[in-house]
Amino acid sequence: MSTTPFIISANQPKLALSEIQRKAEKFNVIIKVPEFEQKPEDIFLLVTNTINNANTGLEIICKRVTNEITFENTVQELDHVLYEPKVVANKLFLMKETSKIPQIRQAATDAIKLLQDWFVTIDYKEDLYKAVKAVVDSKPKLAGEDAKLLEETYRDFLRAGMHLPQKERSEIEQLRKDLAKLCTDFDSNISSEKCPITFSKEELIGVPESFLNQEDIKTGKDEYTIYANITWHFTVIMENAKNEETRKRLQIARFNLAKEKNAMLLQKIVELRDLIATKLGYKSWADYVIEPYMAKTSSAAIKFLQDLKEGLQPGFDRELAAFRELKASETGNTNATINIWDWRYYSNKLKQDKYKIDTEALRAYFQCDQVLNGMFRIFEKVFNLKIQEIEPPWKWSDDLRLCAISDATSEKPLGLMYLDLYPRDGKYNHFAQFSIIEGKLMPSGYYQRPTVALVCNFPPHSAEHPSLLSHQEVVTLFHEFGHALHSILTTARYSRFSGTSVARDFVEVPSQVLENWAWDKSVLDTFARDYRDPSKKIPAEVLDQLKKSKQCGIATFYRRQLAFGLLDLNLHTQVKYAKGPDCVDLSNRIISETFLPVPPSTAFVAYFGHLTGYDAGYYGYAWAEALAADLATVFENSREGFMDTNTGSKLRNLIFAPGGSVDPNQLVENFLGRKPSQKPFLKTLGIESDLKK
Repeated sequence: MSTTPFIISANQPKLALSEIQRKAEKFNVIIKVPEFEQKPEDIFLLVTNTINNANTGLEIICKRVTNEITFENTVQELDHVLYEPKVVANKLFLMKETSKIPQIRQAATDAIKLLQDWFVTIDYKEDLYKAVKAVVDSKPKLAGEDAKLLEETYRDFLRAGMHLPQKERSEIEQLRKDLAKLCTDFDSNISSEKCPITFSKEELIGVPESFLNQEDIKTGKDEYTIYANITWHFTVIMENAKNEETRKRLQIARFNLAKEKNAMLLQKIVELRDLIATKLGYKSWADYVIEPYMAKTSSAAIKFLQDLKEGLQPGFDRELAAFRELKASETGNTNATINIWDWRYYSNKLKQDKYKIDTEALRAYFQCDQVLNGMFRIFEKVFNLKIQEIEPPWKWSDDLRLCAISDATSEKPLGLMYLDLYPRDGKYNHFAQFSIIEGKLMPSGYYQRPTVALVCNFPPHSAEHPSLLSHQEVVTLFHEFGHALHSILTTARYSRFSGTSVARDFVEVPSQVLENWAWDKSVLDTFARDYRDPSKKIPAEVLDQLKKSKQCGIATFYRRQLAFGLLDLNLHTQVKYAKGPDCVDLSNRIISETFLPVPPSTAFVAYFGHLTGYDAGYYGYAWAEALAADLATVFENSREGFMDTNTGSKLRNLIFAPGGSVDPNQLVENFLGRKPSQKPFLKTLGIESDLKK
């Protein structure tokens, strides 16, 4: 079935949100966007009212006498009561990371602390715990999502320590509240960090003129301002600047971002986590966190990473040797060594020399709007969707966009997605999907469909040319859209299981599967065209070399990823309350041993935001990639490859739609029709298949 392509154009009339809402009414679904408060005092009023309303609902649950307690009026009702506070928290997180107004960002930060504090108290409401336990003790005949909801709701109370004596419970409760505040401050310090560095033209030899001539970068006659905190600035310089001192200076600045604010803060966070885990009876925070994940134990996660680390060693050695040879040739220094500020540059140079791939020249084929249009058309076909641009009722940024995603056959609205694509002061510095309104079957019988936001930092438009993406940024866009579809395509009845609310080491699987489309020739041919002359596609030989170049530097890339995973796990197994070791010293040692030596006195982990969202779970990226590579083989072996609609339907219905309502191991087996294998992933890494599974 053909669908109307999503076309971003100033001349194209946009639908009104009311049109989508009227259509939603016919399907008994709700489509909406949140109201965004414009004043700090309104934010605090919102949080106060939200907490008061939820407390009223909780009180009703807690007051029921034992013989009146049922699954429906207790566990199911608890999911209803907690839904609105979750939506408010989601909205506040988005405002904290995207608002252009500093006072709003600060008010949202403070309000989040109040909400997090309140959420912690829920785990320690004894009457609520007793009510849920009464449901468990009654042994209700439940199946599927209902049974999983009861099991995990009760499990959460036990993991909070409700089985412990009152005094110990109270201590843990307060420690968790303290921890939540510290983590919010850690994140806010990262978002607010700015680090402009000026360079001369001579210091930036090798950097594309199209980058240097942008208005916000060329800030003087012979002055160019690079922001170490803006990822795409950092990447362009590190991949292209011939001057080693320039790369070194920028790398050190990047590794010192938020150091003064966050180094000691991180120490408090990690030690506090260890104290909480110990009081709950766990050996470490990592063991506590990973218990409900696919890996189950920290030792299993560490072994997974260590096995990959060892398997990658030969390839890593070969790549570093190739980089050294290039550096020696370029510098005339036969004793050249590869430093941490060199690997991106020489990896890029190796691709150019060996595969004749000019990553900057390829940007001409990836004009941002063109890529968006192409990506949407592709997944409209693969997943039987319809994507339409609509007018946002309110914008937190002038270039904000909003689109509605519907089922193409029934035209049933499935959800809304904001697009916040370009960097600005005070905005989240990386790439992420933010869930705002989660999917849920409401007590009214209507289904609340999800609303999400893709928050990105792509190169902005300039006077000379439109926003042009690197191929890696295209891969990132497909990845983040995978998260958005995971959220929007949900059919889970409870918000607890909606969309990306899955085990942390599974959450990246759907998004990593979608990265494969950005590497497929037939897919790229549909939208990768020179913006100056749309008749020109990427030549077949260039596409072939691009795919081959993916292997160039792959061992180095993954050793870096494994270094992050191992430092995360070691922080959360080795650092003990009031005993250390020092988080910065430990992290720097692990990065140096697993990847490349870090510059002395730097503190990479002070700016490593994943430590508050993926704490003891960063290994999940590699874990999920292994699963995603296996899932991708089903498309590779299908009749139409990555455009196969039958396989797309399976992926939508068996992986995306269930969310967390089904055990992830079962989801994977349902899709594959067999047990998963690591062989496809190991093949992409160039590791022999005899590496232990």
